[in-house]
Amino acid sequence: MKNGRHTYYGWYIVASASVIVLLTMGLRMGIGPFVTPMMLDLALSRTEFSLIVSIGMIVYGLGMPLAGSLLKRFSTRFVLLTGLITVCASIVWTINSKGLFSFLLSFGIFLSLGLAFLSNITLAPIITKWFVQQRGKALFYLSTGGMAGIAVMTPVETLLIQLVGWQQTLLIFAGVFICVVLPSAIFVMREDVPEGADDAAARGGKIKQDIQLEISWKDAVKTRAYWQIVIGMFACGFGMNLIGSHAVPMLVDHHFEPMTSSFGVGVIGVVAIFSTLFLGSISDRYPRKNILFLVYFVRGMGILGLVLVATPWQLYLVAATGGLVWAGSIAMTSAILSDLYGVRLLGILNGWAFFGHQIGGAIGSFIGGWGYETFGTHVLAFGLAAFISLIASVASYYLPEKITFPKYIEIGHGRSL
Repeated sequence: MKNGRHTYYGWYIVASASVIVLLTMGLRMGIGPFVTPMMLDLALSRTEFSLIVSIGMIVYGLGMPLAGSLLKRFSTRFVLLTGLITVCASIVWTINSKGLFSFLLSFGIFLSLGLAFLSNITLAPIITKWFVQQRGKALFYLSTGGMAGIAVMTPVETLLIQLVGWQQTLLIFAGVFICVVLPSAIFVMREDVPEGADDAAARGGKIKQDIQLEISWKDAVKTRAYWQIVIGMFACGFGMNLIGSHAVPMLVDHHFEPMTSSFGVGVIGVVAIFSTLFLGSISDRYPRKNILFLVYFVRGMGILGLVLVATPWQLYLVAATGGLVWAGSIAMTSAILSDLYGVRLLGILNGWAFFGHQIGGAIGSFIGGWGYETFGTHVLAFGLAAFISLIASVASYYLPEKITFPKYIEIGHGRSL
């Protein structure tokens, strides 16, 4: 990580971005502990609450390509500060909501939009600019922040809600966001990348040349490989948001204690923190599509196991197994997209791929509540999530070795994964 005697500045950006993603994912994916107290205070059914969460997922997904478009016109700093203002204003509105419509607008729509601006969609492009040789590792470290968010924030949210209530917990979140995002956006994020970025020549490494294809994002989405990636992101969103929204209530319904349930979900993130460091170390040495295949396959088995566990030790074992690959899909998707289509298009292509992620998340979140109220079981939602993850693993395995564009676009000889 050091260049000569000095730490390469890009790693400061990675560290700062990881903390921001920790908070964003902690609030976005750690919604589980808020479900019951919010439903009780606002007199919402589980289906109504699931519908609001699903709408929020769609808005979160739509906000990502919007963030990608803003990055092309403005700067990372501008998008982060816009997201910060939106999140803080939405939290204040949410805690003062009195009815379904007000809660939908504040919590479901505007908070989701603000969090989209603070997501890895905003932060991954600046990291890919600063890293070429170690891009996979840097993006995996960014994902570590997201996994830490799930690991740390889920039990912390549960504890805070028990101590001070869900409204004060959200206010605490707003204060932490200000303390982290504001100085990071102003003092840490730099767009002026040195020539060669993390040039490894001085360390005896072989430079992996970046590509800048003369294509538009519309040309990129015409390729089959892009839609194979989107299928994977749909599966990722379906499973991750189902667990984030319904794993804790599901485990409580299965007679686990609330803290045991929250800790069990948190184990996924704890293990993912360490496994991400390992995956990051191999992501630049082995075919990325093979790693992505294993990520989706193991994750699907973990999701299925989660709904079948009957004892705490089974819960922790399944959660730890799923945590081994929990962070890999987002990092690998960003790396593969930048490998295939270049850094220039990463923001917008990643944004639309994440829109697919959020469509999956919206469907998963809704089916999680609707399926239980309709059929009295969580097996439908969690079994479907496992099945879709297996489909994504197959789609990832058959990603092409070279990207193919329409013949009228001159791109050279393609790009190897």
